[in-house]
Amino acid sequence: MASASERDTFSISGPIHLMPVNWNCQHHRRSVAASLVQGVYVLECERQQNHQGSEVLAPPWWEFFHFELIRKLVDDADSSFFGAIYEFKPPASNQDSNAPKFVIAFRGTITKKESLTRDLTLDLHIIQNCLHRSSRFEIAMQAVRNVVSAAGSSNIWLAGHSLGSAMATLAGKNMAKMGILLETFLFNPPFFSAPIERIKYKNVKQGIRIASSLITAGLSVALTAHHGKPVSEDSFALLSSWIPNLFVNPGDHICSEYIGYFEHRRNMEEIGAGYIERLATQNSIGDLFLTAFGKESEPLHLLPSANLTVNLSPSPDFRNAHGLHQWWKPDQHLQSKQYIYR
Repeated sequence: MASASERDTFSISGPIHLMPVNWNCQHHRRSVAASLVQGVYVLECERQQNHQGSEVLAPPWWEFFHFELIRKLVDDADSSFFGAIYEFKPPASNQDSNAPKFVIAFRGTITKKESLTRDLTLDLHIIQNCLHRSSRFEIAMQAVRNVVSAAGSSNIWLAGHSLGSAMATLAGKNMAKMGILLETFLFNPPFFSAPIERIKYKNVKQGIRIASSLITAGLSVALTAHHGKPVSEDSFALLSSWIPNLFVNPGDHICSEYIGYFEHRRNMEEIGAGYIERLATQNSIGDLFLTAFGKESEPLHLLPSANLTVNLSPSPDFRNAHGLHQWWKPDQHLQSKQYIYR
């Protein structure tokens, strides 16, 4: 996944609020989560550049919001910092039960030589639906389990950008299957498929999506007859109560397909084809073929429910559309919808 820009990485002016954080305000909650992810980007960039003393710029990204960095998550393959665990330590006068106790944040790809090879390898794992088998994810998952075990599941957040949002998605899914629902913030989460959302003609897009749903549902029915139960139905139903917060930009081809993914489900319900879409939305064609050959696979991007926020503000280029900085800026044109799988 594309990295944060250099401007994003070393500016400390972006996320700062002039007023105290209102933990009931969705803009504030989103901005804080994005800022804590940005803190991980800065930590890794400064590690690579060996910043010391007054050169260090990372701490303001969490200290301004009264968080303390309690652990850096280190990749065992390249020793890079890919995540961080923050603990909320507010002054006594600023206690708020709606604030998170802990936030576990994951960065995306950084295009610097010391981490680029490892990050790109993991990006490829996302496309191949095997990120869950990587040692980086195993380290991340164990960190999440440890925090939940020590502090309970109440008021623990997961957050990530791009590759990092894929890590947070997998961790959130795994915890949801155990009945533990963690509030999750996914910034520009990857959704790899044909770029249908970039087609300008609405009727063409809708026709392609309907045809795809019919094919996927048909394959699912065929495999059900062979295996004796619907593919992925059990795990999909377990996830339906987990409602992650997704933040996507139509100009970002890495994540923009989530817009059509959820909207198409609603459209199919409205035309009376909800049953077909419920079968299709649990599977992807590629992974159904893998299942047919005995290779079980659960696509990362298939989510039953979500709070989907789309940034409708114009983006001059892909770098801005995929950038993390847009999610703490106060002047964005955001549109939010909730999709619940039933």
